[in-house]
Amino acid sequence: MKLPVKDIQGRAAGELEVKFEVIPNGRGTQAVHDAVVAYQAAQRQGNACTKTMGEVAGPGKKPWRQKGTGRARAGSYASPLWPGGGVTFGPKPRDYDKKVNKKVRQLALRKALGERLKAGDVVVVNDLKLTSAKTKEFVAVVRSLGCDGTALFVIGGVDADVERASRNVVGIGLTTGSRLNTYDVLKYDKLVFTKGAFEQVEARLVKPARAGKTNP
Repeated sequence: MKLPVKDIQGRAAGELEVKFEVIPNGRGTQAVHDAVVAYQAAQRQGNACTKTMGEVAGPGKKPWRQKGTGRARAGSYASPLWPGGGVTFGPKPRDYDKKVNKKVRQLALRKALGERLKAGDVVVVNDLKLTSAKTKEFVAVVRSLGCDGTALFVIGGVDADVERASRNVVGIGLTTGSRLNTYDVLKYDKLVFTKGAFEQVEARLVKPARAGKTNP
């Protein structure tokens, strides 16, 4: 598969050969699901906390005597039945992280990116160098590349000018080729890669060749 390469004005600037194998339909869907669920679970803070009956502040004294008052029996002011009392089976701080092994993450990213390539949602630019950190200049680049909806710009490394210029543009995300994940690939309408960033992602997805066995 070959991808057309553009410059930041939207003009043709060559082609790029896709080096990783695009996964056929029917394979890799579960890996994508697992990777997305794990990513979203990792975003949860997990700091919700309620007090149990033993943690509620207050006197440990019995509210009233057991018999003879005509009222229901009560043993503690911290009872879950009372306002201000403890919470039964309430949430406690916990870790929501889910383990997904490296091969599954790689398969998920390759599947998701391959589907976006087949759908024509990937744009490759030869470079993304701005003359200044002006939002106006970045918006002009977005329009020239035909990104009408949301778009994720994937660059080769940290660029302060691009980061500052894209910060306030609604619907635009920014990441690097080394940090791209399956959730990001699926979230945006368009994916805009610099040539160097696309090669970074390919390096993560291409399986290294096995060394051949030599006879003694």
